[in-house]
Amino acid sequence: MLILSRKINEKIKIGSDITLTIIEVRGDQVKIGVEAPKHVKVFREEVFQAIQDENKAAAASAVSAQSDLSVLSGLLDQ
Repeated sequence: MLILSRKINEKIKIGSDITLTIIEVRGDQVKIGVEAPKHVKVFREEVFQAIQDENKAAAASAVSAQSDLSVLSGLLDQ
């Protein structure tokens, strides 16, 4: 992990097309502005994790549904 110190209005570049700007520091909170191309998705970590969890649950549900359909199909063939 790279750790950087920045002051208000100072920036951090990630590659050539992503810029982070420190907007405000108040107590233990920091407001950060993110400039990135539209094709780059930017999420807070907890939101990203929730999306990943939902995707895994949906995939597991789809596998379960496919298995249920296979069982039903087998019963119909009998």
